[in-house]
Amino acid sequence: MPVPTMVDPEPSVGNSVPSQQTAKKVMTKAERRELQEKQRAAKSALKQSQSQPGKPNQPQQPKQQQQQQQGGGQAKPKPPQTPQKKTFLAESTAAKQDRAAKEAAAEEAAAVQSHGLRIFSHFGQPKPIGHTVKGDIHPTIIRLGLLFSEFKICGANARCIATLTAFKQVIQDYTTPAQNTLSRHLMTHISPQITHLVSARPMSVSMGNAIRELKLEISAIDIDMVEQDAKDALCTKIDNYIRDRIIIADEVIQELAGKKIKDGDVVLTYAKSSVVQKVLLQAQGDGKKFSVIVVDSKPLLEGSPQIFTLHLAASSVTLQPN
Repeated sequence: MPVPTMVDPEPSVGNSVPSQQTAKKVMTKAERRELQEKQRAAKSALKQSQSQPGKPNQPQQPKQQQQQQQGGGQAKPKPPQTPQKKTFLAESTAAKQDRAAKEAAAEEAAAVQSHGLRIFSHFGQPKPIGHTVKGDIHPTIIRLGLLFSEFKICGANARCIATLTAFKQVIQDYTTPAQNTLSRHLMTHISPQITHLVSARPMSVSMGNAIRELKLEISAIDIDMVEQDAKDALCTKIDNYIRDRIIIADEVIQELAGKKIKDGDVVLTYAKSSVVQKVLLQAQGDGKKFSVIVVDSKPLLEGSPQIFTLHLAASSVTLQPN
């Protein structure tokens, strides 16, 4: 008789889930904290080992020293720095500091000497303009700028008269553009001419006064006046300014200053002045006996020609170089 066999029923899906959950061990809060601390300690140890790579090689140092001792002491220790070397280094550092201080002082002195006082800037060395001309510059102004920069025209009155004479030519050659008036556009045309002259050599006081008066006369021109008549009127104003403010003014100064000189006086002058020279010659012509001391200096040494002129007039002249 066959023996009956028993077959286990297949486990259902629903019954397997609880068994898997029970297989996993649930960690407590204390165990999780302990695990995190172990992980932190392992990370910190790894960082320390990476930041100090030379530590594993430290045990090899005694072996290397033993090998050097066995080889007969080939490795020699570095000699200590002697006091002589320290003294030499200190002296070289001090010398460098002294040299730097001297160079700084020389640069500062050169800067002060190059800048100087602006009121005496027109006494400086000649500076060539070059061939570059900016803007619409009249040929007469270009030529005058070259004469100024090369000190071919010297003296406040001479420079002022030359400037006004050049502006007369500029005004006569000027043509008012369409949709413009002479009184407004001529001012913008003259401004670059003035800038060019200033770039050649700074203006003197008399030149500044003359240019200011010229601009005032230009602005006062009637806009309804014919262009050529306005030009002629401006040129007449320039001639009157030269006559009244320069020539006649020099004559008045010459007459008044000549009366101040008496017999036995000593007159001290600097360099050369056309007005002063006329005063001295006029006093000499009046029969007055006096002596003159001329103080001269670089770069132009203008006192020497004045001494020669006064000496020809039988005056007692003494040159005092500066």
